[in-house]
Amino acid sequence: MVTKQRKDLLMNVPALKKLDKMLTDCLDNFKDQTEFWYVSKDANESEKGVQRSDKWWLPTVKVPPGGLSEESRKWMQKQKDCANQVLKASMAINAEILAEMEIPESYMENLPKNSRDSLGEVTYKSITLEYFDPGQFLSSIDLSSEHKILDLKNKIEASMIIWKRKMNQKESRSSWNSSSKMERRELFEERAETILLLLKQRFPGLPQSLLDISKIESNKDIGHAVLESYSRVLESLANTVMNRIEDVLYADEVAQNSSDANGTPASSQTPKVEHTSTISDLIGWEADQGDT
Repeated sequence: MVTKQRKDLLMNVPALKKLDKMLTDCLDNFKDQTEFWYVSKDANESEKGVQRSDKWWLPTVKVPPGGLSEESRKWMQKQKDCANQVLKASMAINAEILAEMEIPESYMENLPKNSRDSLGEVTYKSITLEYFDPGQFLSSIDLSSEHKILDLKNKIEASMIIWKRKMNQKESRSSWNSSSKMERRELFEERAETILLLLKQRFPGLPQSLLDISKIESNKDIGHAVLESYSRVLESLANTVMNRIEDVLYADEVAQNSSDANGTPASSQTPKVEHTSTISDLIGWEADQGDT
């Protein structure tokens, strides 16, 4: 007998290692940058930089008067594209592994009896209307906090499983009425999958859903455990790197607008800064090559 490596491990472990190196290289690229730096949020107002209002707990970002140089701006966008590539690829691998994990009985036992109870009357009616627009549906839902977004995701996932379970239970029935109900449930399930996809795209840094947590806690497949945890860490880190780059680009935009409004030309020189931090320092992750 010849021992063969599992196909999912053979494909995904090298892919994850490649993504890991891409992200490490991206972070290493910031070591020698000098066109932006961080100032404590508790510093004097005159010393503070800029930070987006929803990131109030983070240090503020400072850039030269007039903003970044054009060369630096393009370089920052290139790093953002790299981090985004890692984010999308790791998200795809993580979703694939989670989909392969079995749904625990404990999760199934706690599901409501029907999707209406899971979603609530208003949301259920919105998804089961004859004409359905997922974008319009999400715009009508309150997604103002992470808790509300995650709550919607939990309800959508639970409803999908309820619809699937009912379709499996009635597969053996051949009446026209039963067939018609199955088609409707398949349609509703497709709509639910579309909503979940849009949520993932719009909010990539969301915590794990109840279904995901339940699967991970009950999983006994070591291969799945390795792939899921590795891809989840890369996904989280890539999302954080992207957010920090967006903070810098936001500070650059504010500086440009301020310069235009005041008629001040962009600075050709970068101010001398005694204490700077890299993006790696800010996210608290050191890429120690000796540990890899």
